Amino acid sequence: MHEALKFFIFVAGLSFTFLTNAQEKRNLLTDFFTRSFVGESICKDNCWIKYPSYNEREAWTQLPENLRQETIKEGEKYLGYNWPPITATMYLEFTRTGDRAIVDRAISNRRVVLRSLVLAELMEGKGRFIDDIINGVFVYCEQTYWGMSATFYMYKTGFKGFDNPNTVLPDINDPIVDLSVGDAAADLAWTWYFFNKEFDKISPVISKRLKNELQKKVLDPFYERYDFWWITGWGEGNVNNWTPWCNYNILTCIALIEDDPVKKEVGIYKTMASVDLFINSYPNDGGCDEGPNYWSVAGGKLFDYLDLLHQITNGNIDIFSNDLIKNMGRYIYRVYIANSPKGQFYVNYSDSPAIIRHDGGRIYRYGKQIQDHQMLSFGAFLLKESNFIGGRIGEALENLFNIKGWQDTQIIEPLISHFYFSDREIVIARENEGTTSGFYFAAKGGNNAESHNHNDVGTCILFFNGKPVLVDVGVGTYTAKTFSDQRYKIWTMQSEYHNLPVINGFGQTPGRKFEAKNSNYELKGNKSFFSTDIAGAYSQEAKVNKWIRSYTLDISNRYFRISDNYQLEDNFNGIDFHFISPLNIQILGPGIMELKDNEFTLYLKYNPLILKVQLESIDIDDNNLQRVWGNNISRIVFKMKNKDLNGNIIFDIIKALQE
Repeated sequence: MHEALKFFIFVAGLSFTFLTNAQEKRNLLTDFFTRSFVGESICKDNCWIKYPSYNEREAWTQLPENLRQETIKEGEKYLGYNWPPITATMYLEFTRTGDRAIVDRAISNRRVVLRSLVLAELMEGKGRFIDDIINGVFVYCEQTYWGMSATFYMYKTGFKGFDNPNTVLPDINDPIVDLSVGDAAADLAWTWYFFNKEFDKISPVISKRLKNELQKKVLDPFYERYDFWWITGWGEGNVNNWTPWCNYNILTCIALIEDDPVKKEVGIYKTMASVDLFINSYPNDGGCDEGPNYWSVAGGKLFDYLDLLHQITNGNIDIFSNDLIKNMGRYIYRVYIANSPKGQFYVNYSDSPAIIRHDGGRIYRYGKQIQDHQMLSFGAFLLKESNFIGGRIGEALENLFNIKGWQDTQIIEPLISHFYFSDREIVIARENEGTTSGFYFAAKGGNNAESHNHNDVGTCILFFNGKPVLVDVGVGTYTAKTFSDQRYKIWTMQSEYHNLPVINGFGQTPGRKFEAKNSNYELKGNKSFFSTDIAGAYSQEAKVNKWIRSYTLDISNRYFRISDNYQLEDNFNGIDFHFISPLNIQILGPGIMELKDNEFTLYLKYNPLILKVQLESIDIDDNNLQRVWGNNISRIVFKMKNKDLNGNIIFDIIKALQE
């Protein structure tokens, strides 16, 4: 079939998918920009690249000297590097034991080494790192597959489940493009761009081989395949962060490597049709249901894609004025809680750690494109807090050359007073705008089929003076179990380890139909109030007719209240209320508990006539969780003493008088 005809069928199919599955059929790219317009707009001869070439040494030497020296020093670690092989048994570990970390680490380490060498040579320009870069290039060229064992399900033999891949080893005759393949390809494309002339001085075989491998392993499969789910969506068009992430990497490779103008035009437009699917999947409030950690490769990666598209089309394709695109950027500062020595705290629903270090350069540039001063200020704040050179080569280049003026930007933490994501049903409220002093809470409604879902409909997060009080533990290290039918056997995914009730012995159930109803947020005077009926998040076996979970932040009286108003069909196995806290907890007496940090003390008050309490210590043996919480965390369990079918239970958290 002719490529153009296949592409027409592909776009038509996507349009149908948009109609049946999207929040709204927006098609901000392909409905407003034709393929021929794209072809006419593409910069010729890489004129879109504003970074200095390798031989423009003055521009590289004008970068901050401390940054140059740090980058060169990092590259020097890998002079004479003996590139370790990625073995067959590393791949096999995933299907044998479910451990994907072994091969993932090897793949990631290989990318880190190449990036370090490339950036060091760009900074120094003396040729010291060239041979090691060539070695790295040849290692990649000889490697059958640049991706992860966890994505072998993408092979043509048919999807059998994330934990049941179609092959246990890479298949050279069936190249697939996953996240890691794309990341490696984009870095290698930049490596080719900067050093192909230097390579040719040694041997023209190097550049020719690298370009050929990029064509075979990445561009040809993208041009020819229409069954990669990140292009067209799972089932009826469901997508996630893979879509902007993979398409950004593909767009980078097409822009830098593709010589055929027709293939370049068709390929770029194919990425646009795919990215439209991702944009269409978002609600108007811009909330990221994958959580703030994934924002960098979801909404943040969409920005990278749109910014690159804007550059390579001479600024002719520009949708940054669209309110949805703006809100997808603003999401990240709207869920920011507080700074800490380890990084920044965010409202970490879904598969997200509580502490994240985001790329301040990306956030600054996003803010600049959408003309949002609060986002600009947040980006500048993060840039001041950390090294801004970034990870992937393309991101590093943007942060080196396209964030001029950030030092002159007013640096302000986005400590906003309140915000409600009405589509995602997530609320945040802060006792004192502009400071971390006092209470901060977040709560959610939603459903139990959100991307990277945890069973957490109705849960909350509570901070005091910028420190965690009641928490979402986050997510541990990914294994084969994480994305399988065993997912909800992992304790961090279960509602029993969120700040939620257990009803008749049942926690919440995964699935789209298990959802909150009648979620409502109100701001009245000095009170922020959120309520949601979470009965529908439990299975029929829980015998719950109504369960209104509500939260009140009373600024005038300085307390935080959790209330449960419920009606049961039957109460055959009792009711428990679970809360997760990293604080030192002590039961002071009937109806009062102490929640103590080294800087403050809070009291949790409850009715001892109807509730009895016990404390549990949860041992943490996962490295990702330990980095945030240490070796253990506490679960507070309140047990109902009666078997009433209805009631109203209140928990109040207040400051100790000396505070």
